[in-house]
Amino acid sequence: MTTRRWQLAHGRHLDLGGKAIVVGILNVTPDSFSDGGLFVGPEQALVQARRMAEEGASVIDVGGESTRPGASPVTAEEEQARILPVIEALAGLGEALISVDTYRADTARLAVAAGAHIVNDVWGLQREQGIARVAAETGAGLVIMHTGRDREKLADVIADQFFFLGKSLEIARRSGVGDDHIVLDAGFGFAKETAEENLDLMARFSELNALGFPLMVGTSRKRFIGTVTGRDAAARGAGTAATSVILRLKGAHLFRVHDVAINVDALALADAMLARETDWAGR
Repeated sequence: MTTRRWQLAHGRHLDLGGKAIVVGILNVTPDSFSDGGLFVGPEQALVQARRMAEEGASVIDVGGESTRPGASPVTAEEEQARILPVIEALAGLGEALISVDTYRADTARLAVAAGAHIVNDVWGLQREQGIARVAAETGAGLVIMHTGRDREKLADVIADQFFFLGKSLEIARRSGVGDDHIVLDAGFGFAKETAEENLDLMARFSELNALGFPLMVGTSRKRFIGTVTGRDAAARGAGTAATSVILRLKGAHLFRVHDVAINVDALALADAMLARETDWAGR
């Protein structure tokens, strides 16, 4: 897998390709679908962030508004009150790179000023286009996620990825975001209405490499894993790790997960196999 340098805010970077990168999910919310209420206080959040970093997470992704279907929206002020103290404290520790999970331009700007290196927008820049300008002006890494919410999707799962993400990339480039700052996310679970649709996206995931950008995936504890395994959300760590391995072999670079240790181990084996395949191909 070709190595690419992902440029981030505050003079930082990540080299993507040679080794899978694990992104630990830190939801500072009372209502996220599988861990809501567990880390709402800054002290609880910091303990969890340090645990995930010790288990091998290279990035901590901090979110202050639940994105589960049917979740109640929060104001920008409430979102910022939840995440900014945590980001400032994490930046002071310097133990991991920090991502902010938001679609709001003002929140993104404040988060980067507080120490975040990456902006992760689950609306693919198409809810508040100003978030792309924030990334351009701050030099932040930018994760652009596909979603099917609030629109009519194309029937073909991959065609819809290219359609939606193509629009998002136009917004990013118009706003001055360099290609070396961009990672794309296929948006597993975000208005992929059935387990079959998510499985189809996973089966055909390698087709997304044609977009020419590093790819992040967020399958962690998603409903389609429960449909296949029969497990409740909190017991889907092994199922998530299986999807991480499958998607690594199909070209994914970054893996956004709740259960860090099991995914780090699973991905280490996937990387070892990919390395051996490369060795054999060169003989």
